[in-house]
Amino acid sequence: MTSSLLVAPPGSLLGAQQPRVCHYPEYVSSTGREAVELAAMAGLRLDPWQRFVLEHALGELPDGRWAAFEVGLEVPRQNGKGGVLEARELAGLFLLGERLIVHSAHEFATAEEALERMVALIEGCPDLSRRVKAVKRSHGQEGIYLTNGQRLRYRTRTKGGGRGFTADCVILDEAMVLPEAFIGALMPTLSARPNPQLWYTGSAVDQEVMEHGIVFARLRERALRGEDPRMAYFGWSAPFDFPDEVTADAAADPGVWAQANPALGIRIDPEHVAAEQRSMDPRTFAVERLGVGDWPSTEAGEQKLPEARWRACEDLESKPLDPVCFAFDVTPDRSAAAIAASGFRRDGLHHIEVVEHKRGTGWVVKRLTELAARHRPVGVKCDGAGPAASLIPELEEAGVQVEVVNAREHAQACGLLYDTVEQGRLRHLATPELEAAVRGAVTRPLGDAWAWSRKTSTVDISPLVACTLALWGSVSAGRRTYRVKGFN
Repeated sequence: MTSSLLVAPPGSLLGAQQPRVCHYPEYVSSTGREAVELAAMAGLRLDPWQRFVLEHALGELPDGRWAAFEVGLEVPRQNGKGGVLEARELAGLFLLGERLIVHSAHEFATAEEALERMVALIEGCPDLSRRVKAVKRSHGQEGIYLTNGQRLRYRTRTKGGGRGFTADCVILDEAMVLPEAFIGALMPTLSARPNPQLWYTGSAVDQEVMEHGIVFARLRERALRGEDPRMAYFGWSAPFDFPDEVTADAAADPGVWAQANPALGIRIDPEHVAAEQRSMDPRTFAVERLGVGDWPSTEAGEQKLPEARWRACEDLESKPLDPVCFAFDVTPDRSAAAIAASGFRRDGLHHIEVVEHKRGTGWVVKRLTELAARHRPVGVKCDGAGPAASLIPELEEAGVQVEVVNAREHAQACGLLYDTVEQGRLRHLATPELEAAVRGAVTRPLGDAWAWSRKTSTVDISPLVACTLALWGSVSAGRRTYRVKGFN
């Protein structure tokens, strides 16, 4: 059998063919080789890394059941995970006799494209195409139907989209966007089959822009622990824990590209990656091409600021000295926004205050412009990876220079707020919106530190995030010559 792996010239760059995160159960035999041979018969010649995944994902126990009930594949886009899925689905239809295979994607266009690729493979192989009864493309019926009643169905995900199916194999593509409600509807349908298998495939999760990444994050966390006896997981990524840890030198290093992209030098051209690195912002490149995710916390959050300490910091008469630092934040759904201020008091304590908290975002630019003109602040801060960052161009056009806080600084800002509350060095006005945010806010891990989690908090925490970043900006600027001034 001929591999699709190109014979690279001496000294050329080739992607890592084995994953950085790798976990699979013991098995006595594997259908992987037969699956690879069938794929080749259909014209799909797999790379060594794709064959590695299939070999270990399709391992079998002595009783013939799959050693791995769940299989996870995490790899940056355009590396060829679709080829792995096509080989698995061909095996299910033409080797394993699986009665129903369900291929699920987040978007209809993705599912539609997967169907067309599979049709092309089957139609190009007479031995397979003669077993096909129909290919259906009408809405709700999309799939490949064999003469013996076997089916490969293509679906998009809805809350109850998994109900009504009793499937032997379920493919959850684009698993970085996978609502928990869908999994809840799906799992019971697999329990009725004697030997089911569930696949999750996708790229790294960035929780700042992906609302439903927790399911994939839990799977990856189980793989990292290495304790699950019925799960296989294969993950390619650069060796960093968080996107902001990727230095400029690392991002430009072809050796780092190779660690995250097994198809580098095969179907991904290093020159194209170099162009991506020059044109993308650093965080996007780290997530999308280097596979370095901002994974959501897999543990339930907890209220971080001790209630008794927080109450002890109340001072309804507290006033900061000008110049202050302003910060602003926006909720993920953009339904509300907050502006906060922080500065030193005459007694040297820190003051935080919610200046404005209103629905929507259309008012933010005008109000911040007024505040900046009146107070000449030491800075105006916002989270560069958060939803508030979209307002930066308009603010700068209005003459307000915004200073972006990166993830590491955001974590440091949260630590600073916690320390000043714990040590009694902070004063606040106990306004209702800030009190509600403190009670409902939960955290997410950032490396060895933590930050506020907009996604998993039970309330609008934009007032708390804005106060946290304003405090960070005030302390970073240091003490200057101050004067008392209100914000009305």
